[in-house]
Amino acid sequence: MEIETEEGLKEVLLYLEKADLANAQLRLSKLYEHELGCEEMGYTDRCRAFWSESIERLKMISNPYEKGQRLLAEWKSLTEFLSREKFVYEPARFSVQKGYFSSALEFYIGQMDEKDQLHRAEVYKNAGICYKKLGDFENARTCLAEANNLCPKNASILAELADCYSLCGEDRYGKLFFREAFFLDADQIDIDFLDSELIKCLIDKTVQKGHTGRSFKQWIPVYGVLCGIFNIKRELNSQEVGRLKQEIYAKENEFKDPSCNTDMLVPGLLNDYFWLIDHYVLTHENAAQVNEVLLKIKILDSSIYEAYIK
Repeated sequence: MEIETEEGLKEVLLYLEKADLANAQLRLSKLYEHELGCEEMGYTDRCRAFWSESIERLKMISNPYEKGQRLLAEWKSLTEFLSREKFVYEPARFSVQKGYFSSALEFYIGQMDEKDQLHRAEVYKNAGICYKKLGDFENARTCLAEANNLCPKNASILAELADCYSLCGEDRYGKLFFREAFFLDADQIDIDFLDSELIKCLIDKTVQKGHTGRSFKQWIPVYGVLCGIFNIKRELNSQEVGRLKQEIYAKENEFKDPSCNTDMLVPGLLNDYFWLIDHYVLTHENAAQVNEVLLKIKILDSSIYEAYIK
């Protein structure tokens, strides 16, 4: 890459960060007059084109909150699009990321006085995601903590809070909140916005084991336990224990039906069994109760059982 092209690309990246797509395109056009076949320039131009199309689609939406939501969805589409690229130019990807999430954040900030408590929690959660993607972890944690205060026991919010703590180097809280989030509702967690190495290694592990489809997220906490990552535990209260046992009973009965969805039931039951064993251990229950649950795990999936007792 020629020096003139390198300097010109720096200007283009600044335009992308500010969502100034017209000037980004103009500067790129001038660069093409001097150099063709530059991979960095081609990658940057494809990012610019996608960003430009996203802005055009955004014009069809009037509600600020919906604009923010659309931008988050557009970012997912962009990352999917870029995942097919053989050559990656990280500075361009980062600049477009900054443009997307800075723009989305502006829409969410304008909605923070929303009267409905649940909706306000969603606004704060999404603002937290934006701050996190922009590298402002302090404001991200503040927003996500407020979302958690407004809407406690929400798996999606807890997972984002866990991710933020882990990115800040506070893995103890990250492990605790991730474990809690996946226990509450794995399906509710949007793993596309999670960035910490803590959770990425579990996602990669789940991919390596060949899990796909709707059950994919159900398997993540199973490997979280087997890999020793979900090792920060808390004692369940009596209501939680009762609900856990009811869920296990219902799933076990469902499992007896030959037409049941075993793809979802097996990881769900394994995760429930792990929590029940932890409860028995933390409350110093009779060893026979632990052994009973271990036997259920062995019958359900012998390979998981072998990995668990190691």
